[in-house]
Amino acid sequence: MSNASPGPPIDTAVSHSARVWNYWLGGKDNYEVDQMAGDKVRELYPDIVLLARAAREFLVRAVGFLAGEEGIRQFLDIGTGLPTVNNTHEVAQAVAPQSRVVYVDNDPIVLAHARALLTSSPEGATTYIDADLQDPEKILAEASRTLNFTEPVAITLIAILHHIASYEQAREIVDRLMRAVPPGSYLVISHSTNVINGARSDEAVAQWNKFGKPQVILRGPDQIAGFFDGLELLEPGVVSTTRWRPGRVDIGGEPREVDQFCGVARKP
Repeated sequence: MSNASPGPPIDTAVSHSARVWNYWLGGKDNYEVDQMAGDKVRELYPDIVLLARAAREFLVRAVGFLAGEEGIRQFLDIGTGLPTVNNTHEVAQAVAPQSRVVYVDNDPIVLAHARALLTSSPEGATTYIDADLQDPEKILAEASRTLNFTEPVAITLIAILHHIASYEQAREIVDRLMRAVPPGSYLVISHSTNVINGARSDEAVAQWNKFGKPQVILRGPDQIAGFFDGLELLEPGVVSTTRWRPGRVDIGGEPREVDQFCGVARKP
């Protein structure tokens, strides 16, 4: 099953983070304005492409773990971004075809591609919601048409909370979402920071915030860990996305850290 609702027209005059990330990941679903924004950030911060790929790879590992080892069959992916490869439903349904996935984003181009690409296995379901993270009530109400909130749900917030300027508001949104799901549910977060590259990350974000949409707010690992308060944080805790259960590591030690930290936690 797959469905989506109509959204607003696509604004090609302003860069959007979903399309810029698509550009950094080597995709073609972006416009000149997105490429210009992406190039300006990459000039200041060449590691941004590594960071974008690391965020996607973390999502794949986390979803694979939750579907494969924890038996999660429902996923609420908020801040979906443009479909690429190894999307949440593909990873989950490869493990358990009956998995049900609800995607949430507010970029019209994401909606257009969701209609075509975010298809489902016959046994499961894939749905797209056109909504903003700052409206969790709408997200939960529409997601309840596909997900059963009496059964565990994994909520993924990949590279989206750093678009909420107020830390208190971001915490309230996460708390509201987690109150809606039962014990045994999971929270998956990645969030930009500056603890690895310091001033270089600050400069790249300042450049993005001059012309990019939406704005980005960097937060430290302690604040990122705060999103998991009241939950059981899984090992290895809050770490750079490249360091969260990376699997096989080549000779030379751990993978290089990037300025995006992440964590996975269980609701007790």
